[in-house]
Amino acid sequence: MNTPLSCFKAYDIRGRVPDALNAPLAHALGRAVVEVLGARHVVLGRDARLSGPLLRDALASGLRAAGANVTDIGLCGTEEIYYAAANRPFDAGIMITGSHNPADENGFKLVRGGAIPVSGDSGLFALRDRVAELLTEDARAATADAPYPALHEDCFRGEYVRWLLDYSGAGQNAPAKGRRPLKIVADAGNGCAGLVLQELVKGLPFDFTCLHMEPDGSFPNGVPNPLLPERRAATAAAVREAGADMGIAWDGDFDRCFFYDGNGNFIESYYCIGLLAQELLRRAPGGKVVHDTRVYWNTREVVLAAGGQPVMGKTGHAFMKERMRAEDAVYGGEMSAHHYFRDFAYCDSGMLPWLLVATLLHRTGRPLAELVAERMNAYPCSGEINRRVQDAPALMKLVREQYAPYALHEDSMDGVNLEFANWRFNLRMSNTEPLLRLNVETRGNRALLEDKTAELLHLLESRNGAVLA
Repeated sequence: MNTPLSCFKAYDIRGRVPDALNAPLAHALGRAVVEVLGARHVVLGRDARLSGPLLRDALASGLRAAGANVTDIGLCGTEEIYYAAANRPFDAGIMITGSHNPADENGFKLVRGGAIPVSGDSGLFALRDRVAELLTEDARAATADAPYPALHEDCFRGEYVRWLLDYSGAGQNAPAKGRRPLKIVADAGNGCAGLVLQELVKGLPFDFTCLHMEPDGSFPNGVPNPLLPERRAATAAAVREAGADMGIAWDGDFDRCFFYDGNGNFIESYYCIGLLAQELLRRAPGGKVVHDTRVYWNTREVVLAAGGQPVMGKTGHAFMKERMRAEDAVYGGEMSAHHYFRDFAYCDSGMLPWLLVATLLHRTGRPLAELVAERMNAYPCSGEINRRVQDAPALMKLVREQYAPYALHEDSMDGVNLEFANWRFNLRMSNTEPLLRLNVETRGNRALLEDKTAELLHLLESRNGAVLA
């Protein structure tokens, strides 16, 4: 059994239901949001997980018990909460989501008005401490409604979809004369992406094949997490069967999207960051682009070549947003497939990236595989490899001691970052899961990539009992 506070992570709240997350904790969180953040009007949303209604009811009850007005927008994506918090007079927004985690887990992502993130450094740990006090004071479930401020229901999806279309420009141009419409396979994974996608496709000049559109918290086709290779086969096969130009898939709350080329090959998000950076710098010449520490040689080269300014940021959505705001960066990208946009309140979106890439394919007439092939050859990368370990800090210390004496450059912003003449790696502890995460890249040398990746994994697995995550 987890302790009641084990669910508070570095920049969100997540855990198994009901061990770590349950109605009493959700009710206490609602009260704490009002007391600690001073929120008087709060917007709520939830993904398709089966525990969502229970947590929503308890959270709303706690908010209302503390005197807040609550607006519930129901089943939605995290970015719909961001949109509402950025464009409506809400003091806070809370998304109930387990994202890509197993179906028996859930969580809360919190923002203040203006869609400003709430992380450990900006109020989340104060909320944790107040929740602990409230749970000690009153252990009752306390989920029943009382004569508190009303619970409102609303929906902003129509205006949000119109904004996506206007900003991306994806719906403004018909296919060029003699060119067939772009063919796209879209796999919603039984998460909430299908709710927005079915509205978006009405305004787009593309030919869609849509999979697993119905939100279903039992996830009959597996929890949507295309970072896992075993979750990619259905989308890849559908791309090949449809003869599509591009495939897209999302996680459960669709704040991340993943790309497949016309051959059904999964494209590491690292290379999509370069594409999107070029597209955003075309709109905002000379702008800043924030990237994370895991892999970045390609990103920095592409950004500099496009006249932009690359800026390193710490991994994690709250940290990336804070750095983007500080730098007024036009765009930010993480290789975990989070993409952030200044014109979207510096928030991450899983819809804008594929709309922008589709617009790029439409404009250039070039296939996606061709657009990324050169960069993939120039900077091969391992993709993120996860291992569960017995003692993560000790193992990171061991890896650093073995490799740092030979490194040309070291950075400690986010884990162990060591750079050599023709390769580099990042090894970091997850902010949200008990994992070590490894990323390796080289300068145009795939054999070296494979050798160094295998070498590091052997060290992890032989010295500390690491197992495949």
